[in-house]
Amino acid sequence: MIEPRREDLLACLNVARWAESVASRAYPSLLELERAAVSAGTPLTPGEIEEALEAHPRIGEHRQGDDAEARFSRDEQSASASGDAALAARLAALNAAYEERFGRVFLIRAAGRSREEIVGEIERRLENDEVAELAEVADQLRGIALLRLRATYGEAA
Repeated sequence: MIEPRREDLLACLNVARWAESVASRAYPSLLELERAAVSAGTPLTPGEIEEALEAHPRIGEHRQGDDAEARFSRDEQSASASGDAALAARLAALNAAYEERFGRVFLIRAAGRSREEIVGEIERRLENDEVAELAEVADQLRGIALLRLRATYGEAA
């Protein structure tokens, strides 16, 4: 049985309502935990999206500290690191454009993506309207939460 702890869940998705819902019971398998996590996170309200984003640094930057959230973020972004100064500058400019357009940091599941893929995604998503972009951010948050749940509880299954 997997008995998720609220503080572990908040490192996966920093939304109090979601963490409390998922932590409310034990799960016989990782799959059942994942199903409950997706269900509890669908939908995420605009306020919950903002709550979750407070824990995420900009793509290309690292969250300070050594808590679980900071470690997850560093690990997830490490694959997309690049020594290409022009690409880093492009990403910084796109981050700024995104923040100006939407008033929040750009969020993407960085794990397994190259810096070039991330740049392409931010360029594409800058064309979204607010409703479409909130839906994409919520989907990315759920995807990140699932990756982190697997990393946290995968061996317990």
